[in-house]
Amino acid sequence: MLQALSALVGGGALAAVSPSAEAKDASELPPPKRALTGRNEAGKSVFKSFDVTSKVVEIDANPGLTFYELYRTEGVPALTGLEPDPMLPGTKGFPGPGGTIFRLISYPPKRPEGYKPPPGVTFESGLKELSDKLPGMGDHFDRSAPGMHTTDTIDYGVVVRGEMTLELDDGEKVHLRQGDCIVQNGTRHRWRNPLPEPCLMAFISVGGKRG
Repeated sequence: MLQALSALVGGGALAAVSPSAEAKDASELPPPKRALTGRNEAGKSVFKSFDVTSKVVEIDANPGLTFYELYRTEGVPALTGLEPDPMLPGTKGFPGPGGTIFRLISYPPKRPEGYKPPPGVTFESGLKELSDKLPGMGDHFDRSAPGMHTTDTIDYGVVVRGEMTLELDDGEKVHLRQGDCIVQNGTRHRWRNPLPEPCLMAFISVGGKRG
């Protein structure tokens, strides 16, 4: 079942690892830092912060699946440089029309054979956790084809570390390696990590409207 949930999010793979692998992964994939710029009172550009983003979301139903919510805007963004960090109040699953969300997603390795999900986890409870922590995200997933989902966004994605498989409606797949990019034009799709190692992807989602 959790293998089916293995495509959650502007990417998403519910995968699990052994305790020893978890320790190894933690050392190999340190939390990415975000350099956030702005302006001071004199109007000069300054670094407002250089640290892990203020909004890190871990999905308990899928140990190791982590969202680093980096920035988001609604409508035409202001450019005063005095804006507060928009992630401090929280995040959302996907932006509305004209809005943007910038996030990194760390996907766990492919599930080992015989893997069992955490106690009490079901497909529906996993989707509910997604929507609770990333408001509305779980609502975009297809119950009849686990992992398949559609959003009203254009998604620009790039594989930062590891590899990922992207599958579309017709069953066609592309295998993405480090540095490969995708442009997801609001179409139904599913993500799977094919390797026994984590994958880190970066996404910028731009909210659109269906014709």
